[in-house]
Parts: sequence; C-alpha cells; structure tokens
Amino acid sequence: MSHSPATRPHARPLSPHLTVYRWPATMLMSILHRITGGALYFGTLLVAWWLIAAATSENAFNLANQVLGSWIGLIVLVGYTWALMLHMLGGIRHLIWDTGSGLEKDTSTQLAWATLAGSIVLTVLIWAGHLWFGA
Repeated sequence: MSHSPATRPHARPLSPHLTVYRWPATMLMSILHRITGGALYFGTLLVAWWLIAAATSENAFNLANQVLGSWIGLIVLVGYTWALMLHMLGGIRHLIWDTGSGLEKDTSTQLAWATLAGSIVLTVLIWAGHLWFGA
C-alpha cells in the first residue's frame, strides 16, 4: 500500500525516555514539593493519633510511643521531618518568586538546590538536637 504525501508517516524525532532525560532542578523540586505535600497529610494523621493516644489513656500513649519509637517508626518520623522541612522551604521559595525575585534560570536552579540542601541540614539539626537534649 502506498501512501500519498498527506498520509505518509513523518520521520519525526521521538521524545527521550524518562531514564535518559535529565530533569532540571526546578522540575525535581516541583515534583518533590507535591509528593511531600501528600506525605505530610498521612504523617499528620500519625501526629493526630499520637495526640489522641496521649489524651485517651496511659496504655494508648505507651503503645503510640512504642510504635513511633521503634526503628521503623523513627525512620517514618525522620522522613516526616524532612518532608516538613522541604515543603516549608519550598513554600518560602515560592514566596520569593511571588515578589518577582529569583526567577532567572540560574537563580531558580540555585534556589532549588538550596531548598533541598537546607531541608537535609534542618532535618539533621532537628534530630541531632533531639538526640543531644532528649525529648
């Protein structure tokens, strides 16, 4: 079957696959901001459970502390802290953009990496303070 010029398939380049495409820092931070927003929703349910357990009874509070104090509970709490710090710094980054500052390509990339680095540093400082000074 022959194709007329109007129906002939065009030799167009294909889009790169996600595994070979290099994500810009601002795109990565946008995706992480959305993911951490969802994670904070579920993490806040754990905080609410802990508060309800504290208000309910000593046994419920001890159970909540036992679960959240286990190694997997601590991993979840560290992840929740990081998500909270990343989401907060991402919000501050957006507030800076709302003023019209930091919209240049190089500056927005630097702000994106600073947001990620700052969230890691703040998480480490929070947990180091917790370990140093106790609960």
